[in-house]
Amino acid sequence: MTAGRVRAGYGAYLVAVPAGCLVGLVGGAFRWCLERAASLRGSMLEATAGLGGPGWLIPMALAALGAAVGCTIARRVPHAAGSGIQHVEAVWRQETGSGAESGSRSPWLLPAKFFGGLIAIGSGLVLGREGPIVHMGASIGAEAGRRTGLGAEDARLLHAALSGAGLATAFTAPLGGLLFVCEEVTRTVRPRLVLLTIIGTATAVASSWFIVGDTPVFAVSGVPVPPVWTLPVFLLFGASAGALGAAYSGLVVGMLAMGDRLTRVPPVVRAAAIGAVVGLLMAYDPLLAGGGDPLSERLLAGHSPAVATLALYLAVRFVAGPLSYAAATPGGLFAPLLALGALWGTLAHAVADPLLPADSAGPGVFAAAGMAALFAGVVRAPVTGVVLVVEMTGATPLLVPLLVACFAATLTADRLESEPVYDSLRRRMLERP
Repeated sequence: MTAGRVRAGYGAYLVAVPAGCLVGLVGGAFRWCLERAASLRGSMLEATAGLGGPGWLIPMALAALGAAVGCTIARRVPHAAGSGIQHVEAVWRQETGSGAESGSRSPWLLPAKFFGGLIAIGSGLVLGREGPIVHMGASIGAEAGRRTGLGAEDARLLHAALSGAGLATAFTAPLGGLLFVCEEVTRTVRPRLVLLTIIGTATAVASSWFIVGDTPVFAVSGVPVPPVWTLPVFLLFGASAGALGAAYSGLVVGMLAMGDRLTRVPPVVRAAAIGAVVGLLMAYDPLLAGGGDPLSERLLAGHSPAVATLALYLAVRFVAGPLSYAAATPGGLFAPLLALGALWGTLAHAVADPLLPADSAGPGVFAAAGMAALFAGVVRAPVTGVVLVVEMTGATPLLVPLLVACFAATLTADRLESEPVYDSLRRRMLERP
């Protein structure tokens, strides 16, 4: 075999190793910085709570400033606003109507995503860390392919494969990253793509361990296997999550369309106003703002507040997530979506608990099922949702109930003719001038 054939055959695999390591280090650093920002935000809220009176103005002002700065940064770099997953999918499909391919080549995309996302998410907006990390991972993959002289097709494969490495780093979920690439980004299974994604996710997650550790995002221990007779219950619950997911997808796109109609309000001012609203919610209760990991962790541990409290959290975060996304800062949808699913699952259990026998599944099980099912209803990637939740929690006994719930959620959302959210966002991106 000649050197040229070796390069063509194995060069992409060799490039995927250091590129994956870089994705893990960048994504791990992003997660670490967000954790520090959340800690500082918590300290600030404790300090302002003790001030009384107008102390709530401080979190409002800081969130408004963070949203405005994040929006300003994103506006200076094409495709830096929002999740970025729709941009990754557009590049894979070679949909260049809105400059998707040229946007992936911008040297400013990675710093804009990193610092813009850190400021916006760190200020308390209801956004997820995974969107910026996925987009940064894809950007690193494509740039690595170009700089090492790989062909255009291999660079495109690395762009898609390293987006999965980004998701794997965001949630410490290597299999979830692999399935995300095959089920959502490319909707295909190619041996070369699968191998590149395996290498990229493995090296990325291993590298991120040096920064964020190797434990699951949510350590859920002692989860019992739900009885077989509860599977129809999870089927019905999954259908309800699919209907909720269809409504959530519509609200995300609707909020963006509403922002487009406010032509007289500068985007940065609009972002600041959204940040102020989120800051006010944060001052009232920190669990109403942010990505939602602390809330998800409590609910997965079996903590079940009063039904009225759960309903309030659900209603507020149902609107606050799409509203935050409309601020046009870097930030994703997944983490808030998972928290919303955990709320829906816990609320459903609280309502149905009087009708369920004592040996049925507890609230933590329904919270996990809600996370996966709502993800499936919104994103329409049911296997990715199941594996992602299992890897994040370590709760392998829940595989069958989660599969049943995700099946029902996906089928229900399809029957309601709800378009997968990233298809809607990608089409919107390509149609914009």
